[in-house]
Parts: sequence; C-alpha cells; structure tokens
Amino acid sequence: MEVAAVAAAAAGTRAPGGGDAGMDSRLDQETAQWLRWDKNPLTLASVKQLIAAGNTEELQTCFSARMEFGTAGLRAAMGAGISHMNDLTIIQTTQGFCRYLEKQFSDLKQRGVVISFDARAHPASGGSSRRFARLAATTFISQGIPVYLFSDITPTPFVPYTVSHLKLCAGIMITASHNPKQDNGYKVYWENGAQIISPHDKGISQAIEENLEPWPQAWDDSVLNGSLLLHDPSASINKDYFEDLKKYCFHRAVNKETKVKFVHTSVHGVGHSFVQSAFKAFDFVPPEAVPEQKDPDPEFPTVKYPNPEEGKGVLTLSFALADKTKAKIILANDPDADRLAVAEKQESGEWKVFSGNELGALLGWWLFTSWKEKNQDHSALQNLYMLSSTVSSKILRAIALKEGFHFEETLTGFKWMGNRAKQLIDQGKNVLFAFEEAIGYMCCPFVLDKDGVSAAVITAELASFLATKNLSLSQQLKAIYVEYGYHITRASYFICHDQETIKQLFENLRNYDGKSNYPKTCGRFEISHVRDLTTGYDDNEPDKKAILPTSKSSQMITFSFANGGVATMRTSGTEPKIKYYLELCAPPGNSDPEQLKKELEELVSAIEEHFFQPQKYNLQPKGE
Repeated sequence: MEVAAVAAAAAGTRAPGGGDAGMDSRLDQETAQWLRWDKNPLTLASVKQLIAAGNTEELQTCFSARMEFGTAGLRAAMGAGISHMNDLTIIQTTQGFCRYLEKQFSDLKQRGVVISFDARAHPASGGSSRRFARLAATTFISQGIPVYLFSDITPTPFVPYTVSHLKLCAGIMITASHNPKQDNGYKVYWENGAQIISPHDKGISQAIEENLEPWPQAWDDSVLNGSLLLHDPSASINKDYFEDLKKYCFHRAVNKETKVKFVHTSVHGVGHSFVQSAFKAFDFVPPEAVPEQKDPDPEFPTVKYPNPEEGKGVLTLSFALADKTKAKIILANDPDADRLAVAEKQESGEWKVFSGNELGALLGWWLFTSWKEKNQDHSALQNLYMLSSTVSSKILRAIALKEGFHFEETLTGFKWMGNRAKQLIDQGKNVLFAFEEAIGYMCCPFVLDKDGVSAAVITAELASFLATKNLSLSQQLKAIYVEYGYHITRASYFICHDQETIKQLFENLRNYDGKSNYPKTCGRFEISHVRDLTTGYDDNEPDKKAILPTSKSSQMITFSFANGGVATMRTSGTEPKIKYYLELCAPPGNSDPEQLKKELEELVSAIEEHFFQPQKYNLQPKGE
C-alpha cells in the first residue's frame, strides 16, 4: 500500500495516479499499521496530515526507525510515529516488557511492578508522563499483574526504592530527566532495585518487536478505576523513605541550631516537596525555594536547558535569591531529582559551582568520616566499599588507599554501580557511597541508583557541621586534596552528528602509526598505558584483556600518562557528542594546584589538537 494510497484510505478517497513510487514499502507498511492501531486523536491526525501533504521527509523522521530499547530504556522526543514517545509506542514497549517479565518470573502475578512519572507533558501530541504511566499500568493490569502506580509525581529514585522495599519484580519510571522539554523516557529497574543491564535490554527489545499490535484492552485505561490489582504506594513509600533516610543523619543537634542558610531549586521539576521533607527529617529549617522554579512546569520557562550540570546559567535565579536572603549554599536538583548540583558563596563574593567530581570528593570524605566515628573497630574496614565510574575522579581510590577500605571502578553509568553495589551487599559488604562525575550520588544504599534528594540533605548536614569548625565546603575540599593528593579534572565534549566520522576518529586512534598501534605520545606527553573498552584491549593486564565489560556498540578509550594524567574519550549514549574526561592525580604532599592546573590545560589542548583534530573531522566545540 503506497503512501498516497494510505492517505486515500485515511481520507476516505481514491489515490491520485498511483502515488509516490519513490517511497519505500517499509515506510508504507509502518504508516498503514499506525493508522490501524493509533487511537490518540492528536498523533493520528498529525500522521494523516503528513500523508495527505505527501511530506515524505517528515514521515521518514517519524517512521524510519523504531526507538531502540537499551540499558537506559528509551529516550526520545514526544510526537507521532515509531521513533517517538507517544501513547502507542508506550503501549507496545510495555506489552513487550510485560511478556518478558512473565517469562522471567513465575510469581509476577503475586509480586507485581511499580510505575511512576515526572511532570513532563507535550500538549501538541497529547503525551505526558502521567498519561504514559497510566497506559503502562493498564497493560499490566489487563494481564492480571498487580501494579503499584504512584498517584502523583515522584523523584526517579523512589522507583528503585519501591522495587527493593516491596520486593517487586520490576519498576518503570516515565522521565527524560534533564533532557530538553520535548523529550520523554521510559526507565526500567530489575527486581534487584538497580537499572537493567544486558542481556535484559536485548530480551525486552525482542519481546517488544513480537508484541507490537495493541492488546484488546490496551487503550482502555478505565480498567484502572476500582481495579483490585491497582495500588497507590504514595503515602506508605513517602513515610518509609524518609524514615530510612533518618538513619543517615549524624548531627541532629547541629542541624537544629545551624545558622547556615540554604537555597533550593527543583528547576521546574519534581524535587521541591521531597527536599523540604528531607530537611524536616534531619531537623533542619527547610531551605528557601526559588519561587519561579519550585512548581513543576513542563515548559521549563526560566532556563534554556533544565540541566544543573550546565552550571551557572541554570542557577541565575538561585544566585539572586541567595544573595537576597544571605544564603551561603545553593542546592539544585534536575527535574526528576536524581542529580544534585551545589554552589557556595566564596569570601570574594563570587559563587563557586562544584563539579560533580569535587562534590564526590566531599561526600565520599564525609560519609567515611561519619562512618569511622560510629565504627571504631578497624576490622570492619575490610568489608567497606566505595564505587565510582571509570570516567569519574580517582579521588575515592586515593582516600581508600590511605584509609584502608576498598574502592572499585565500574563502567560509566549508575546501572553498573547499582548492580555492582547489590552484588557486594549480597556478599555481606557495606557499600558506603558511589558517584559519577555527571552530578550523580548514591549516599544511602537503600536506593541503588543516584538520588538527588538524599544527596541534598546530606550535603546540608556536611556544610552545617563544617560551619561549627569555621570551615566552608571549599576549604574542606582543599584539605581533602592536601591530605590525599590533588585531583584536578576537566570534562567537555565535541558535537558530531555523523556516526561514520565518529567511528573513523576512533579507528584512527587504534591505528595511529600504522596497523593496530595506539599512540605512544600526545604532543609532549608520554602515554604509559591504554585501555580500549570497545575492543576489550588493556595493555596493563598480562593477557592484554580488559577486566571491565566491553561494548562494541559504543566507543571508549582511556589513555594514562606518565605525569599522572588520565584521559578518557567516549561517545554519549543519548546525545550526538564525543565526550572527554581528563584528570591529573598528584600524590599527597607535593602538589602545587596552580602548576597542576596549567599542566592539565596543556594536556587538554594536546588531546584536542592531536586526538580529536576538530578541523579534520569537522567537530563543533561545546557551547557553539
């Protein structure tokens, strides 16, 4: 059935002159199927309009490729077609996920799943996180599976918490986190309370392909009304989460008396009331909320990008409020409240926004110091662990070496840290902390994922405790570096939309001076070892095989330098970026931070010039 014929069928007319012969039949097939299956009047009408107008280009965008279900689930713009997040693709995804879970769990109908959502909405296509969550719940309930559906928005970490807490089979969070406003996502957690990893992503993906046709009750979310299989965990989980959080409060008396003032922004997301509750749980006066940003707003009207990782631009209103209220510390969550950015007013009157690595150093030091105060028995150290991702600062490794606990590195992303933490906990180990440089922190292992709510209040307690010693966060950070060695980091990226160019850039690094030779130097800097997690090569291992898992579908090479520098280049899983992460690690006691900064800048320039070669590959620098 050609597009013109599909259009005719849609409009109830005959196709003029046989239609556009240039359209490939797969596109015809996909659009015809869409017209049969989609019951959302807005997305259905938009597809019919595109067909009637013969807008092949836009139809290609909507229908050329189905969203790929990866270990981070799905993430795409909301709109019509199989490449976008919409009612029909949510139904299809959930049907596949449901069938996959039925195969994996014989007790799925006893245990069930949890579903929650953020505040995103896209009026043009009728899509919203709440609507998607209801459709997902409908899918499970139509198959006799119990669903714990939150009745209102929650932070993302509440889903993994609920999976673990209620011993459910799986969890779904409808969120696109800090992505632009038109995007949405479908994030999946396994029964262990961590994000899914391979092979589940492939299994779910295959099950989606096998269950594309909507089931008889798929569109009828009225089945939720009065269903005995539907539970609202909001009240009980809210209560239990904050009870569990209280166990991580070490200085209640200090918190009650503190003169340190805090400003909090939830950047138009879900975080406001949850951070207020966290502060109450720790006996703090709740932080001053940025009024223009405290209520959820899917338009994110006051920011260009709703991502606190972008730094000062997102914090403009927070700085103004903090200056007005004489607050010293700003806490900023991203819209689904799983990340945290922190800024502190300096003596100079300037604001310092801490990098993810700097805050990781502070929180790691603090959680260890607080643990040590409660555990005088030295032998307990051998069961103590901290984790960070391979592109994050090695500062925890330095602290662990000196203090005698264990440090482990995982692949990038909390899915790896969450799963590894669960393995360690099951072996009777104590996982105290995990973090990644992209402002993600797991301060309380009752959530096996990053959690911006617990991180916010624990940072507040750290700042209040330091104030009793007349120390700022910045001064304490410096003290950590003096004691354990300066770790100075720099991360950025280049934008490249062409997959072939990206592949060529990395292949040229693998064949730098002829066949299968990695570079030995980068400008004046000598390379001491190379690890390539795309191919599984690591010249530091006796058999030259990397210990960390490898993935052929993403590019990632780490170069270690003779001067203590480490540089990782990798592709992003969700954006058209080639990212780089550099760190200069100096041993304790002999470091001049200004000299180290200068050397790091030189190393950054050398890597950009010799390894990225932006002119040759036509790469756009960050911020253009």
